[in-house]
Order: sequence, then C-alpha cells, then structure tokens
Amino acid sequence: MTPFTVAMTGQSLIHHDIRASSDSSFHDLVQMLKTADVAFTNLETTITGRHPGWPMKGSFFGCSEPLVLDVLEDMGINTLSLANNHAFDLGPGGVLSTIEEVGARGFLHAGTGADRATAMTPRSKRLGAKTVTLAAMDAGPGPATMYADDAASDRPARPGVNRLEVRRLFGVDPEKFDMLTAIQSAFKSGELERANYYQPDDPPVVSDPRDIDFYGTVFRRSAQNRRHILMDQTSASNQLAAISDAAHRGEFVIAYLHHHHWEPDWREVPDWVRVFARRCVDAGARIFACHGAPVLQPVEIYKSAPLFFGLGNFIFHVPEHEAEWNSADVWKSVVARCCFNEGGALSAMSLEPIILGGEKSLETGLPHTRRVPVLARSEMGRSIIADLARRSASYGTKIEADCSSGRLVL
Repeated sequence: MTPFTVAMTGQSLIHHDIRASSDSSFHDLVQMLKTADVAFTNLETTITGRHPGWPMKGSFFGCSEPLVLDVLEDMGINTLSLANNHAFDLGPGGVLSTIEEVGARGFLHAGTGADRATAMTPRSKRLGAKTVTLAAMDAGPGPATMYADDAASDRPARPGVNRLEVRRLFGVDPEKFDMLTAIQSAFKSGELERANYYQPDDPPVVSDPRDIDFYGTVFRRSAQNRRHILMDQTSASNQLAAISDAAHRGEFVIAYLHHHHWEPDWREVPDWVRVFARRCVDAGARIFACHGAPVLQPVEIYKSAPLFFGLGNFIFHVPEHEAEWNSADVWKSVVARCCFNEGGALSAMSLEPIILGGEKSLETGLPHTRRVPVLARSEMGRSIIADLARRSASYGTKIEADCSSGRLVL
C-alpha cells in the first residue's frame, strides 16, 4: 500500500516571488514537496486584501501581497498555519484578508478567525488518501489585542489569532525580590494610574503571597533565579479537546504551536513545549510541529508520532536594514519527509538539509539577499544532519546519514 507522506518545512516569512530562481537545487526541492500528500509551512506574514488594515508594530513589521500565496502554491505547499506573531501586523483587517486570500486558493489553513470560537476550531481537508486536520495556535508573547475574542453583550467580536494562554513568572532570590519590592513601594501609585498603564492589556492576576506584580511582570521570591513559562490548563484543555475530537473522527491531525518564549540558547527545547507536544499526541495528533525560534531544534519520536520542536526557517525574507540575523544557524534547516502507514503510525522519515540562499550566499552574501531555499548536497548539508542527529540523540531519536540526507532509525 502506498504510504501517506507529509513534508514539514520551517516557517515562511515570504515577501518576494522566488519562482524565477535558476538554482537547480531549489527546483529539486520543489519537486520533492510536490510529491508529498501534505506539504506544510507556517505563513509568517499577513496578506493585504480587501479588508483595510494598518501597521500594528514598529520594528519587525511585515506584510505581503497575495502573490506570495501563489508562490507557495506553485512550490507544492498546500497546508498553512496562520497562527504566529506576524498574523496581526495589519490588525483585524489583515487577519480577515489573509483568511480570505488563503481560502480562495484552497489551502488547508488554521490558527486565525473572525472570533475566538472560529480561530480555535481546527480545519480539515481531504489530501491524498486521508482527511487531514490542522490545529494551530500561538502562545505569544503578544498583546491581548492580537488574539481573537468572541462577542459579548457589551462588545463586538475581535478577529485575531488562536491563543494558547501561558504566563511568564520570574523566580528571584530574596535579595533581588526585596529590591523590586522597595522600588515598587517608592513609586506606589493609586489603582487608577496602575489601570491606565496596563491598557490595552489587563493586569496579571496575583494570588500567591510569594508573588508581586512589578508593572505587569510577576516575580516570585525563590531560592533560584529562573524564568518559568506556565500554561493555563483551561486554555490547554480546550486546544487538546479540539485535537481529540478530530482524532476520534478518524482524521489525521497535525498540531502546530508558535511561540517566542525561547531558551537563552535558541537551539534548546523549552520543557513546557515538550510537555505540551506529548499531550497533543496523547490527544490524537500524529505530528507536532513548532516554530518561533528561527533555528533548528531537536526531533523526538513519541508514540510513533514525530515531534518537531523547531524547524527553523524555510523562507526568511528580511529587509536590508535588519542586522540581527548574522548567525549561520538562522539560514540552515531541514525538510522532514514523513511516511505513515494505514494506521497513522510513522513508518519512515528522511531529513533533507537546506540552506537559505545557498552555501555561497551564506559565506559571502548579505542576509537580505538569501531569498531561495535550496537543498544542501554538500559537506555543509551533511554537517546539518550530523548536528541535528547529535542533539536529537538526547531525546532518544536516532538519525543516520544517508548520502546527503538524514534517515530516522525506527
């Protein structure tokens, strides 16, 4: 029986038409994507359209013309997550235009909606021999206004992103905690002024006597200085219930998470993400994928389902003035080609190394010129696989070199 194949790529921050590239390794990559039943990316931009929108950011703002969707479609991509930090760059109008333009082209997509109920509803489509369901969410950090909300008796609905609610808690030693308390006491203001400064977000809820709300950030007296990311269990349960419902209908579920709560070393997997990934599989997902940190992170196999904790970048179009992206790791990634049997268990997986802009551009070119992803059939490609294999081994994943690619050992 022909296996069901899924090609998972890094995030696509795409602003340019790259179809005219003459690089044969780019076209080989495109042909590989076109042979998969599902070819997935995270659309890391907002699309202009008939709904008016305005820039909601200063730095790191980005929007794209609908043409970029035609580019992705011609490259073989048929499945898009819309849940990410750029989805709201043009506000509610940009969310609605993106949904409209993506829908008009027939992409399977999820992660945003005209209200909260719609945004958190997974979407399904028949792709190949299976009905595929995509559940996509974003965990921030981001302003409350970027997330979809339902209508109430005194307020209309807000188009936006599907939110997995998490909160940040800093544990600090007694000396630092007392210092923060003293600073807060020195500038103590009335509740009205505090409320003014919280807008547009509501103040955090502080119920533990060990905690203080230090101007919107919660600190806890602790023996160690450490940041914690805590999931809201009600929010997580709602997301997992949607995954479970689709799985019980016999659908092939891809669970997707976007977040920017990175570890100091971007290549490391946050503990809370690993916990949530496993819960998604326990609920019925057959693939878990994550983006946000623009670098490749380890791969884990859990209950015959691949957990892609971070697939880095697939397309990463940055403006000329942004100089933050000098690390070579930003421009190296893989495309994971996963084969599943009739029962939905992973039966094989190849990892195809890619370099954004190509190896020569990585050595000599400027970041804004590295527009086209190409297969890395070189020593650098083999080093990408070797590095990923080394870091994934600590998660019990064995990856072997197979010519210029990587192969999962089941």
